[in-house]
Formats: sequence, C-alpha cells, structure tokens
Amino acid sequence: MNLNVGIDVAKAKLDYCGMDSAKHIIFQDEVVNAPAGTEKIIKLILDWVDSRDDAEKVVIGMEATSVYNIHPTLYFEQSSALQALDTEIVTLNPKMTHRYSQLFDDDKTDTLDAFHIADFLRMGRYQVPVTRDEKHIALQRLTRERYFVVSQITDCKNHFLNNLYFRLNTLEAELPTSVFGNTMMTVLSGEKYTLDEIAQMPLETLTQDLNQLSHGRFGKPEEIAKALKKAIRSSYRLSKTVADSVDQILAMYVREIRMFQKQLKELDKSIAALCAVIDGANSLNSMPGLGPVYSAGLLAEIGQIERFPDEASLASYAGLSWRRSQSGGNERQLTPRTHSGDQYLRYYLVEAANSIRMHDPVFAKYYDKKYGEVPKYQHRRACIMTARKLVRVIYKLLSDHELYVPVKVV
Repeated sequence: MNLNVGIDVAKAKLDYCGMDSAKHIIFQDEVVNAPAGTEKIIKLILDWVDSRDDAEKVVIGMEATSVYNIHPTLYFEQSSALQALDTEIVTLNPKMTHRYSQLFDDDKTDTLDAFHIADFLRMGRYQVPVTRDEKHIALQRLTRERYFVVSQITDCKNHFLNNLYFRLNTLEAELPTSVFGNTMMTVLSGEKYTLDEIAQMPLETLTQDLNQLSHGRFGKPEEIAKALKKAIRSSYRLSKTVADSVDQILAMYVREIRMFQKQLKELDKSIAALCAVIDGANSLNSMPGLGPVYSAGLLAEIGQIERFPDEASLASYAGLSWRRSQSGGNERQLTPRTHSGDQYLRYYLVEAANSIRMHDPVFAKYYDKKYGEVPKYQHRRACIMTARKLVRVIYKLLSDHELYVPVKVV
C-alpha cells in the first residue's frame, strides 16, 4: 500500500492531503509554510507507516510555484526520518495537475487542489527529478537576478531615450556616439552643465571638457561637441517649466542606469566565482561564442545533467519540443511548439544559439538552412531550431564531461 501526499503550496500555508492506493483519505488539513508545519506532515506520514504492515512507498508531491515550494521540498528531502523510508519527493508541472483537476466537476479551492495532486500521484503519471544541489541553486538565484537587472537597465534606457527625444529631438541624427557612455550621460543629464549653457559655451571649451570627462577616450571630441551644439540649436524649444521637469527625469534615469550597471558588475563577479567550482562550466565555455554569461545561465537552469534521462527530456523541459499529431493514416505536418517549460532556460538557449552560429560554421550552416526554409519570421524560427540543435550538443558535453571540438565544414 502506497501513501500519496499531495501538497498545495502557498506563500503562507501548505494544504495537504494524504491518500492511499485505494483512494482513501488518510489525513487532510493545512499547516503554516514553515519548518513547524512541514514537521507536522512528516509526523503524520510516519504515524501512517507505523500503523500499517503493508506500507510500501511514500510519494510526496507539490507543484512548482515560484520560490514557495523550494523550502518545503528541500526540507522533505533532507529529513532523516523520510530518508529511512522508501520516499519519493516529486515536483510537478502546475499545468499537468491543472489539466487533471479539470476532468472533474469540482470547485477550485486549496483543499481540493491538494486532493487532486494526491490523486494524480496515485495514478503514477509523474517523474521523480534529481534534486538540484546547493551550488546550482545558488547560481540560479544569481543568474535569474542578473536577468532581471538587465531587463531593468533596458527599461531605464528606453525611458531615458523617450525623454531625451522630448528634450532634444534631433540628437540621435546628429550625435556620432552612444548616448549611454558615462561622459554623454553626465552631459545630457545636466550634472555639469545645462543644455542652454552648452549651447552658449565656446566650442573649444566644450571640446576640452568632453576630452577631460572621457579621460581622452573620445576619438573625435571636437566632432561630438559640434554635433551636440547643433542638436541643441536645431531641436524644438521647451518652456523652462517643461525643460526642468524633463531634465530632472533624465538625471533620475542616469542614476538608475549607473546603479543597475554597478549591481550587474557585482553579480557577474559572484557568478564567475561560483561557476569556477561547478562541474560542466569548462565544457560549456569551450563552445565558441557561448561566453561566461550564457554558460552560467544554462548551468543554473539545467542543474545536474543527471536530472534528465536524455536530450529530448531536456528540450521538453526548456519548451523546445513539438507535439506529434497523427490520426489514422494521416500525419500532421504543421505541429505547434509547446509553450510550457523553463522560460529562463529557453531564453539562454535561444540567445546562446544565436551567438554561437556567428562563431561556429556548423551552427551557421544549420541556421542558414532553417532560415531559408520559410518566407516569414526567418530569424526567429532559425534561432529556435538552432537552439534545439544546441540542446543535443550541451547534453552530450555535460553527460560525457567533454570539451567542444569544432567540426570542419566541407
């Protein structure tokens, strides 16, 4: 007789339901999502095992719900009392349990969700994953935060450009350098001069100041000074009230961009230090064009490669798989890609594939082939298909602990 314990995880509480192989409910209640609550569930499991002579296996399952399920999952896995039993700890895809619950005409409550999870476990249609080790969990926290910091920088830059156009609508056409360099952000945010002061400033003085602010890194400071003064003169004039408001916003976004860039450097330093002691980093870094950022992101989301029985399961986990559709003697040619899976892993795979194909002739040839097969969305489709090819290579490298050896294209 098996005991299937379904747990519906929330931020503050755990709704649980213990069901045996005959679909009898053994216990059902809710506890706080904390060690004390998890210990109560463990005690109920142990009491059931002690009371049964035919107890065989205990299965504890819960949905992957952001960060809320990580603590109870690790607590169950590290419990010495449960380790002494034949216990399986299962993390379920919420889409699977949701579809299963829709088979029944029931209400939607946390209590019923726990019941349906336990019933789903009783059916045995699940896989027991290999738990991520602490190094991969730590790396995942860092790489995911890096992902969001980069997103924040992108958002800030977009808002900065929007307000900069409002202030100087001809600047982009005139300026021969990026506005996001440290010197240009200092100038455009009004930290040193107002734009009106720059317009009245002698060209020679502005050129000297730009050269000093950039520590001589501007190749043509005089050309940039001329373009800047021309953009100020040719743009629409704003009233002082509006101009002061826009200048304040520009200065605010400059501070935010610099803050996020500083955080990004700190994260990159921590990620590099952690990757140095994780197996597989050297294998991925050996691929041309992959780089430390994409390697870290891939390792963090994949975890131990032993979590996946084959490369197809890794591709499915990333959402890079296509469902087969066959009926009778007909095989559907147009099959949609699955839209479930780890969005972070899919992001890193697609971005890495696009980078690798610029450095590796084998991936470049494959990309070009897929690019030419369709008349629309060529780049997007080719990148996704190349990412699927990359999955096979990554699985091989990590499984065999090998370095990547480029193949010569004839």
